[in-house]
Amino acid sequence: MHWGSVLEEGGAGMVRPYFRTHGRTRPTRDLPVETLVSITQRGRAVVRGSTQEETEICALLRTSQSVAEVAARRRIPLGVARVLLSDLADRGLVAVHTARKGSGNRPSLELMERILHGLSRL
Repeated sequence: MHWGSVLEEGGAGMVRPYFRTHGRTRPTRDLPVETLVSITQRGRAVVRGSTQEETEICALLRTSQSVAEVAARRRIPLGVARVLLSDLADRGLVAVHTARKGSGNRPSLELMERILHGLSRL
């Protein structure tokens, strides 16, 4: 995996993805790209100890977003978004909404419509 530098939004410095995740490359929970996440009551208060990245993700999640949307909007690699969102969920700052399966173990029509709507907003 290539860990090239990523330009931090609004900043002049270069930040490597593994720096943002404290060297971790795997999230503590399974977060497929279509998984929806939203901020919790606790996350709205953005507790002490949160990084600027975590604070900005919490601000973004005032409306439900998919993991892919968070990565795209924050301009971070998908793996980094998964680790950061997983950390936020572990701390109770964001809620992870698992998708309900439709018939035949396929995603439900409702999920597909939400994904289509989310993609059109990008």
